Amino acid sequence: MMDVGQLNPLRWIGSSPYEVRGKTVLITGAGQGIGLELAKNLYARGASVALIDIDEGAVRSAAHALGDRACAVVADVADRESMDKAIAEAVARFCRLDVVVANAGVVPRPATLRTMDGSDFDRVVGINLTGVFNTVHPALDHVVAVKGHVVVVSSAAAFAPGMGGAPYMISKAGVEQIGRALRVELAAVGATAGVAYFGVVETAMTRDTLDQDELGRALGDMLPWPLDVRITAAEAAETMADGIARRAARTITPSGWELYALLRGAVNVVLDNRLARDTGVRALVREIEQRHGRASS
Repeated sequence: MMDVGQLNPLRWIGSSPYEVRGKTVLITGAGQGIGLELAKNLYARGASVALIDIDEGAVRSAAHALGDRACAVVADVADRESMDKAIAEAVARFCRLDVVVANAGVVPRPATLRTMDGSDFDRVVGINLTGVFNTVHPALDHVVAVKGHVVVVSSAAAFAPGMGGAPYMISKAGVEQIGRALRVELAAVGATAGVAYFGVVETAMTRDTLDQDELGRALGDMLPWPLDVRITAAEAAETMADGIARRAARTITPSGWELYALLRGAVNVVLDNRLARDTGVRALVREIEQRHGRASS
């Protein structure tokens, strides 16, 4: 019979200390934003870092600025063969791989599922979701060999309805499930995994999506306080680095999303119903579709 204590949710958060000094960490999407800030943070804590990004100029400049315990690898996370080679290159450079952070991600242009081009859907899912598998899969034997740690970057968007940007929410919900599966599977072989969830982070991607696009701003304005609180990429990286240091099963920041995450099963039933009836949301959906040349019936 299961011990009642095993049902305590706090038991699964994870708190075992994990020193990154002297270890090797691989980070995708490390040419800018959260990935770059995490590389800086972990490098300062004494880790060697392998920075992976599709932008050759950005990733090589970032690695050079960090120092001799950093290397740049140019690869596309959506390309499985490219990532196989990237992992092999990082291992060859540092002779080990302790921590993998699957961070690379993109957002789609505002569109409904009815009006969206299939190639836009495939691009977002290919980078955000399949790209996580492509990153983690070839690295797992190396991580298991040293009883290391894996972090997959989901999003608080995985909790929320996805009108106007469904591929992002779909992909991040899938990433969450990759992380949950990894946590259970790796526990059997002495390694660990966690999921990182962020709300709105001040990055170039956020500015392009939520600040410079009129429809993006309208979607962003739908977030109530405290869910609309923004954090910097450095703050997001600090949270993730602290999570790695304790092998956290999950990290969520800003903290306003914690309650939503805990109650989402009940909240989303009410929220989806309310959004489906909201006249402002309906008007925004029609505006998005009109942008794509689809008139409402």
